[in-house]
Amino acid sequence: SSVSLDPYLLTIANNKINRILSLCPGASSTGATPSEEMNGTGNLMDFLDEPFPDVGTYEDFHTIDWLREKSRDTDRHRKITTKSKESYWELIKSLLDAWSGWVVMLLIGMLTGTLAGVIDLAVDWMTDLKEGVCLSALYYSREQCCWTSNETTFEDRDKCPQWQKWAELMTGHSEGAGAYVLNYFLYVLWALLFSFLAVSLVRVFAPYACGSGIPEIKTILSGFIIRGYLGKWTLLIKTVTLVLAVSSGLSLGKEGPLVHVACCCGNLFCSLFSKYSKNEGKRREVLSAAAAAGVSVAFGAPIGGVLFSLEEVSYYFPLKTLWRSFFAALVAAFTLRAINPFGNSRLVLFYVEYHTPWYMAELVPFILLGVFGGLWGALFIRGNIAWCRRRKTTLLGKYPVLEVIVITGITAVLAFPNPYTRRSTSELISELFNDCGALESSQLCDYVNNPNMSRPVDDIPDRPAGPGVYSALWQLALALIFKIVITIFTFGMKIPSGLFIPSMAVGAIAGRIVGIAVEQMAYHHHDWIIFKNWCRPGADCVTPGLYAMVGAAACLGGVTRMTVSLVVIMFELTGGLEYIVPLMAAAVTSKWVADAFGKEGIYESHIQLNGYPYLDVRDEFTHRTLATDVMRPRRSEPPLAVLTQDSTTVEDVETLIKDTDYNGFPVVVSRESERLIGFVQRRELTVAIKTARQKQDGVVSSSVVYFTEDNPQVAEACDPQPLKLRRILNLSPFTVTDHTPMETVVDIFRKLGLRQCLVTRSGRLLGIITKKDVLRHMAQMMNQDPESIMFN
Repeated sequence: SSVSLDPYLLTIANNKINRILSLCPGASSTGATPSEEMNGTGNLMDFLDEPFPDVGTYEDFHTIDWLREKSRDTDRHRKITTKSKESYWELIKSLLDAWSGWVVMLLIGMLTGTLAGVIDLAVDWMTDLKEGVCLSALYYSREQCCWTSNETTFEDRDKCPQWQKWAELMTGHSEGAGAYVLNYFLYVLWALLFSFLAVSLVRVFAPYACGSGIPEIKTILSGFIIRGYLGKWTLLIKTVTLVLAVSSGLSLGKEGPLVHVACCCGNLFCSLFSKYSKNEGKRREVLSAAAAAGVSVAFGAPIGGVLFSLEEVSYYFPLKTLWRSFFAALVAAFTLRAINPFGNSRLVLFYVEYHTPWYMAELVPFILLGVFGGLWGALFIRGNIAWCRRRKTTLLGKYPVLEVIVITGITAVLAFPNPYTRRSTSELISELFNDCGALESSQLCDYVNNPNMSRPVDDIPDRPAGPGVYSALWQLALALIFKIVITIFTFGMKIPSGLFIPSMAVGAIAGRIVGIAVEQMAYHHHDWIIFKNWCRPGADCVTPGLYAMVGAAACLGGVTRMTVSLVVIMFELTGGLEYIVPLMAAAVTSKWVADAFGKEGIYESHIQLNGYPYLDVRDEFTHRTLATDVMRPRRSEPPLAVLTQDSTTVEDVETLIKDTDYNGFPVVVSRESERLIGFVQRRELTVAIKTARQKQDGVVSSSVVYFTEDNPQVAEACDPQPLKLRRILNLSPFTVTDHTPMETVVDIFRKLGLRQCLVTRSGRLLGIITKKDVLRHMAQMMNQDPESIMFN
């Protein structure tokens, strides 16, 4: 009868017997242990029959192998399915494994929503802290302070006794030059303090917490490894410094960094489940859903968040990830709604509702706003990339703290005199989006009222602009120039900095100016042919807030090149489906105009600037080159480093690993034939030999490494024990022939997410093409520096 032996116990027995044999070589005439003679395996042990740590993981700044990760997940799933039929406990474990994805999404949504709510509340309080303090409760923002006050009247609704500016609190005077100068000084001082704390925390504790994070997230989702970028320290520091950076009054937003924060949450919860922590491909599915949750809480737009992840961020987005992204975005939005950070039962600060439909003639100014958005996007990208390149190549980059302090000082000094730049950018956008109702006290709503008017509150007719409106227009024009210039220098500094809100602010200011101009033209020239059909005297024809919204969409689209997700985000912001057509017209126009000056959006441009190995799916490769033109080695280079299937010793392998920095090595039958057998990863080879030396006696430098299927026989008892590493050999590496067009090779790398492919002719190995080689070749074909691809 056959006897089934426990492999682990068999391993221990082999090790002990080998130690005895090493002490007395003549103990066995055959050189084989009794257990090996019983199994007929010879003097050999394949160490990878049982998994051990570190196999399957990747080095920092390396690219994952999507095909391999997919195959490993399929094997894991097949194993779980098979085991689930053996017992009820295994069935329960398989059900828990199936539900783990939804549990991760639930946890990501809840934590992301909670962090977003906390960030919103903290930003509101700290932004107002620069101007004054609430006497009834120090932790109240100005708006919360005035809500709780019983002394606020309708006539003085912009003032409440409980809220005092710093000058009034310190000197007792709220008016006059002295009070203005003191408030001005303390405003700048608070801004400098907040920005200094932000840049110091980032520099000392988490250097990866700077910037928007979206270019790096896109690169990571395409399969690149950046260890620590989504770590716990990065999550903590990014959350804290994001509050400080936004509160400092710099021209930046929190929306982009919230995507980074959400992906950090996703990575954190992935480590709790081996299904995701041990498979980089599955981990990226979770991170795609986390990005959707980040946009969901940033804009209060769950559907827009899912579309943003699909259109802008994700590289691999299967249908299953779409459902889970939707669920994560839903949970995140629900959590934020439960916290209610703005106190208006809305998910965003600038939620508006318009009561007037738009008319066909208005498409002309909407399209003009789209042209402006495209021009602004192209200008911003060129200016910002030129400044960032200067920062990287000059002494400026060595003093990030000084740069942040200087930019913050300039911003605060120039922003304070103008009420539209002094307030937070979100509040500015909120005011620009608002429709002028009877209760509005903004300068933008200072129209000349007709005393005989008796209409509902939400249907106020167009009126002539008053002195407050004209004053506001000058201030808005100055604010527009200021925002355009300062945003170019702010984005990319060593603090968390988003681009969505500053871009929307530029567009909203331009849109509001255009909207007021059209409104006054319609009022004063309602007999013109373009106004006669749809704008009667005394009617509410033009909504300037709608123009601000369309302008915001146009500028954001010009900078990021988003289209579908942008329109959905904007109509989720406003709650009005009837304004989709103006938004679509502006978004498409801005993309066309911006694309005329360059195909890359701001995130793709920063990916190129940093040299990340990112193969953009939208790029076209039209050059007529072949695989043989790109493959390594070239004619002037040394031959390809390869391993043979049965004649390479452990010492040869270790020397090859030590002398080269390649990520893997092809395995051939022999150096003479060069017939390809498979491909072995450098890391797995290193770990396998290290583990074999530790756990298996008899493995020495002269031991022969075998990649063959058949077990080798040891000729003599005292010969070194061979090492079989068949299990780590990839027997089906992706290969192309030397005459394959590079257009096809690039497409294969994009769609399959390859790390490398081997070039053969009639089964004989000629060379290798890596992802880096493809990127170098594409850069060369576009007359760019091929060495700008910095990472392996």
